[in-house]
Amino acid sequence: MRKILPIFIIPILASCSTLQSIETAEVSEVLTADLARADGSWAGVATISQRRDGVFLILSAQAPAAGTYGMHLHAVGKCEAPDFASAGPHWNPDMKQHGRENPTGAHDGDLPNANAGADLKITLKYKLTDITLSGPTGLMDADGGALVIHEKADDYKTDPSGNSGKRILCGVFKSGNRS
Repeated sequence: MRKILPIFIIPILASCSTLQSIETAEVSEVLTADLARADGSWAGVATISQRRDGVFLILSAQAPAAGTYGMHLHAVGKCEAPDFASAGPHWNPDMKQHGRENPTGAHDGDLPNANAGADLKITLKYKLTDITLSGPTGLMDADGGALVIHEKADDYKTDPSGNSGKRILCGVFKSGNRS
């Protein structure tokens, strides 16, 4: 029996490593942002990855309280406490108004609200549509980009920020190209 077992395990392990390399190979660009609170303490991480099947945002963060939070990509890659105003406005290369429910919106930086349960964890995987990561109108233009989480839910229609309140978490995207 012991001699037969390795015969079955080796092909299984080989197929697992093949699957992993296929997934890794489909990623052409990766951006990461460590999120911080106003006091500078670490609050989570956001990753944007360009894959063959689209551009995806993955978020794992710690909220200050259970609830719903507005979240946006901001135009400047700078997160200076205490108010994170240095991140500038929402990333909006097409100069639209805010919100997916606004007939003249939405900004490229408009994202869905994020929810934190009793455990205070925010996790999200979201497919970003019609965005460019690099180039003059890309998120990673000359001054970079940031992810900002606001204190209240975004109403998805009020310009310029959906009545989402103060900026409470911020992270600057840094390139980790995989090309």
